[in-house]
Amino acid sequence: MMNAKDTVLQAAGELFGKKDPSAVDRLVAPGYRQHSSLAADGPEALRGLVASLGDDFRYEGARVIADGDLVALHGTYRGFGPAPLVAFDLFRAENGKLAEHWDALTPLVTTTVSGRTQTDGPTQPTDLDRTEANRALVSEFAEKVLKGADYSVLTDYISTETYHQHNPEAGDGLDGFGAAAAKWAEQGKNLVYTTIHKVIAEGDFVLLQSEGVFGVPVAYWDLFRVADGKIVEHWDVIAPIPGKLPHGNGLF
Repeated sequence: MMNAKDTVLQAAGELFGKKDPSAVDRLVAPGYRQHSSLAADGPEALRGLVASLGDDFRYEGARVIADGDLVALHGTYRGFGPAPLVAFDLFRAENGKLAEHWDALTPLVTTTVSGRTQTDGPTQPTDLDRTEANRALVSEFAEKVLKGADYSVLTDYISTETYHQHNPEAGDGLDGFGAAAAKWAEQGKNLVYTTIHKVIAEGDFVLLQSEGVFGVPVAYWDLFRVADGKIVEHWDVIAPIPGKLPHGNGLF
């Protein structure tokens, strides 16, 4: 049987690359559980979604992070809405089929403060032997800094020399992040993290799925790259939590 990463890549390729609704029969579990705000629960809703994709729809993958039965995809959807959307998709695979899905999408921004795009940068996980150490580092950072809001220990976790930023409104480095956070605060948007739901790690990549408030209730998806025991790069999607979902499974 295929491993989770191969299962997810094959299913995503057939469903969203070839736009083949029949792939649902082969590659999606009957009890497929949906957490996206864009689709109802179960395999039939996914079949309907795939069948509705237009000729101009395409997915451009940037990176894949596999952690046990969970596989995260980071990339850009074009032709899914009026504007391109940058997305994190997280799938749980079971017995060679897609069993569960979470996601977060945000509009593509062409002009960013750092000059980086929302998806560029290193794509392949490295330092695979450091996976658990990096998971522990980012988990501790999430609890102390993101959730605990103790910014005095920021440099224990984030490199003071290299911090490549892909959030479109923040510049590189800790100064860039600080300036952006101050600007957001003026707009009534403080970065409040209340719950860290998932930590997905493979090598130097660690992805957090969190819940909180950024002016309104939001889902935070933060991808960090770790080098030599410090965070050196960050990508994210901040997505408002809709008041109503097309299923009863929750967003997380």
